[in-house]
Amino acid sequence: MAKGVISASDQAEQLKQDGNLYFKKNRLGAAIDAYTEAITLCPNVPVYWTNRALCHRKRNDWKRVEEDCLKAIQLDHKSVKAITLCPNVPVYWTNRALCHRKRNDWKRVEEDCLKAIQLDHKSVKGHYMLGLALLQREKYAEGIKSLQRALDLGRGAHPNSYMVEEIWQELATAKYHEWERDSTKRSWDLRNLEDSCEAALKEKHSRDASKEEDDRDEATDSISEQLAALKSVFSKAAEDDVPIDIPDYLCCKITLDIFRDPVITPSGLTYERAVILDHLEKVGKFDPITRETLLPSQLIPNLAIKEAVEAYLEKHGWAYKMD
Repeated sequence: MAKGVISASDQAEQLKQDGNLYFKKNRLGAAIDAYTEAITLCPNVPVYWTNRALCHRKRNDWKRVEEDCLKAIQLDHKSVKAITLCPNVPVYWTNRALCHRKRNDWKRVEEDCLKAIQLDHKSVKGHYMLGLALLQREKYAEGIKSLQRALDLGRGAHPNSYMVEEIWQELATAKYHEWERDSTKRSWDLRNLEDSCEAALKEKHSRDASKEEDDRDEATDSISEQLAALKSVFSKAAEDDVPIDIPDYLCCKITLDIFRDPVITPSGLTYERAVILDHLEKVGKFDPITRETLLPSQLIPNLAIKEAVEAYLEKHGWAYKMD
């Protein structure tokens, strides 16, 4: 740089100082002009945007306050000033929550997401990150509930978006881990109960055998049958926790995975919503199996299959496991 030439960043900083001086003197127009020039020179400095937003705030120009604060948040998700200026904008809170998430500060993620949801109870991102935070803090039932809420809201707004898939992955993982914890406890309890029942049967057989010496062979056959029946009962009780092939009618014909958000076509075939929408967009407006013309508007939620899937997953939590 030639001697005596001031860099753009130095000029911008000087303009910011000028703007601050004008602001203190309540010369808002001059302050806005100074900050605008600073932004023109260095558009990636968040404080120039939030300083100009302060001027717009004094003028009650809330539209421009929001625009400048959004830009500041894009540049710096941790911008506290943007939240201070516009505390009623949910996206500011969820954006800051994203930063806390990257730092694994789950307590603050939870706090910011709760605030965002308070402002907008349909905030997909708010419910999603709140669910993650609750799971990290070992509040499993509440976390799963929040993730499910985020998934329902996401499907309603943008069924084919990347976030819906991401939410499903997190929810499925959480539900699988919940099943793992519960099934381990069930297995342990069943095993202990089976051992106790087996011990009680053997003790009864021992007492009976000492009284009836002549019928010992018959008693031995009887105890063997009873123990076999006992084993059969406990095996039956544990069946729901043993992975098997998922019924075909509960799986998408394209992905072969269990349905998440099934939709039915006019021809009566059921597909996963996101998958068939992707096919219609990228391949063509036709049914991939019947080859008949098919439009997105013709897809109808298959509530019967959805309820069947939910009932199956409720009973067989292992089916949540993602390959």
